[in-house]
Amino acid sequence: MDRVMSTALCSSGKAIGLKEEPGFDGRVIVYPNNQTLKDYLSWRQADCHVNNLYNTVFWALVQQSGLTPVQAQERLQGTLAADKNEILFSEFNINYNNEPLMYRKGTVLIWQKVGEVTTKEVKLPAEIEGKKMVVTRTRIKPVPLYCDIIGDAFWKEHPEILDEDS
Repeated sequence: MDRVMSTALCSSGKAIGLKEEPGFDGRVIVYPNNQTLKDYLSWRQADCHVNNLYNTVFWALVQQSGLTPVQAQERLQGTLAADKNEILFSEFNINYNNEPLMYRKGTVLIWQKVGEVTTKEVKLPAEIEGKKMVVTRTRIKPVPLYCDIIGDAFWKEHPEILDEDS
């Protein structure tokens, strides 16, 4: 069965200091099978990691070492992940592996059943009208996760994502 995957990044409000609203990046892609979808998502997560590692070092060089953006870019040109990790650790005492997963792995949105508890006032029947009752209902909502989707653990924990009927 064909799979459709969409990714979106957006903001509901302006971040402090921005002159314009952040951009929106949305895609819909049809994949021929689940393995191709998993490979693509794994590549996107790995790409998130590579970009965040670069940006973490880049901005540490600019903000903490006083380099200009051009100097920081020149300093990082040709470096590998190990080199960037070494710069972070030796010059800024930052262990990149201790950075929050949200930054290292990105945000994964999945549809998940979520229980909602609300209080409702009963209108009928007359003998209990006006009484407040607690009502629990299940809804399916997008839930943000900060986790590794490259390995099998994520897919074993959320098999419904790849189910034929989902």
